[in-house]
Amino acid sequence: MDSSPSLSDIEAPLASLLKQQRNAFQADPMPSLATRLSWLKRLRTVLVDEQEALAEAVSRDFGNRSRDETLFAEILPSLQSIDHVCKHLRRWMKPSRRPLGIAFQPGSAQVFYQPLGVVGVIVPWNYPIFLAIGPLLGALAAGNRVMIKMSESTPATSQLVKELLARAFPEDQVAVVLGEADVGAAFSRLPFDHLLFTGATSIARHILHAAADNLTPVTLELGGKSPAIVSATVPLDDAAERIAFGKTMNAGQTCVAPDYVLVPEARVDAFVEAYRKVINRFYPQLSDSPDYTSIINPRQQARLNSYLEDAQTKGARLLPLFAASQEQCLPPTLLLDVSDDMLVMQDEIFGPLLPIVPYRQIDDAIAYINARPRPLALYYFGYDRGEQQRVMEQTHSGGVGLNETLLHVAVCDLPFGGIGPSGMGHYHGHEGFLTFSKAKGVLRKPRFNATRVLYPPYGSAIQKLLRKLLIR
Repeated sequence: MDSSPSLSDIEAPLASLLKQQRNAFQADPMPSLATRLSWLKRLRTVLVDEQEALAEAVSRDFGNRSRDETLFAEILPSLQSIDHVCKHLRRWMKPSRRPLGIAFQPGSAQVFYQPLGVVGVIVPWNYPIFLAIGPLLGALAAGNRVMIKMSESTPATSQLVKELLARAFPEDQVAVVLGEADVGAAFSRLPFDHLLFTGATSIARHILHAAADNLTPVTLELGGKSPAIVSATVPLDDAAERIAFGKTMNAGQTCVAPDYVLVPEARVDAFVEAYRKVINRFYPQLSDSPDYTSIINPRQQARLNSYLEDAQTKGARLLPLFAASQEQCLPPTLLLDVSDDMLVMQDEIFGPLLPIVPYRQIDDAIAYINARPRPLALYYFGYDRGEQQRVMEQTHSGGVGLNETLLHVAVCDLPFGGIGPSGMGHYHGHEGFLTFSKAKGVLRKPRFNATRVLYPPYGSAIQKLLRKLLIR
């Protein structure tokens, strides 16, 4: 007999939880500033008090991830974002006045920012704390209730996040859902007032279809192949160091990691050597470095190995930068002589593999990027302001880093979001507050009704007014 849970067994508890949160929201549809700040302070206290436990849980899920990396890549930006929102929330909540034309006088117009209701958040496995706290922070700041589906690939972290948030918030305000992919699919079919998904583009298509049945607004934070351009004049030590930082943090398992690097033809060999030196400096213990993150699970390890095998079979030169002794440790690897028919040049890599694509002129690099789907991030390395501006204006991407990788995501008041295949919508900072709010237009009129002149039956009065107002 099949003992697997039926669809109703999965969906019924989720629907009940959503109803519970919706009822709680309807009982308090416009939480005050003081109430919202108290929520955010509770969230901050949990992160501060449990930072060591959270770092340990993440490392357990990965097999190894440096405590320091989790603290500065997940806990620190989460705390900084909470502080930023607390500082600015009063101003964000105030209705904004808008100009009113003469035809609508006397009166006033304003935009009133209202909570949406219940927000659903689907969290990926690569940064399970930061990518749960960020959307939660924005949704709570906007006055909403929140349901979070944590990843099944990070069971220790997901369970701990569930326990900690349950300690800080009642279930009708913040609830964490655990479970396998079938639970995630059922979660995406719930009629939320907004749904935010972070993850793979292939899964996002299913999420979008599921949300469409309920006309649920969706924010998709995806990924894609984020390029890095090395200019003809930038010191290669500068570029190699910053690209290596972005590519090896979390072993490249980052949605905004540099996916491939465009290097002037004459500088390829020198860049390879500069990159090799940086990797050896970052990880001097080579394969046994405690600072180098493991690949999350055997399935992801097999996927990355298949990219390497496919590339080598099709003529690529592989340059592993150290030997790996741990089972789930994949060394940083450069790939030369790559071509578009290789899997590593078609799919988002999400690992420590870095293809190098030579180019002749900056126009060639720009054309190469523009011939491909729009990425989540783009990185340019060079100190020529004119060329920086040219790259920004002539390419499209979710965000840009000039002489830096990754860190734009952690800037509290910069919007984060993709474009086209790399996502839709924005959050973080003020944009997060706006994403999770309904900007309601309000026209306010006094008792005196000047609009009466517009009422039928029409005659000379309205014709005279229209002659004054219309542009001929």
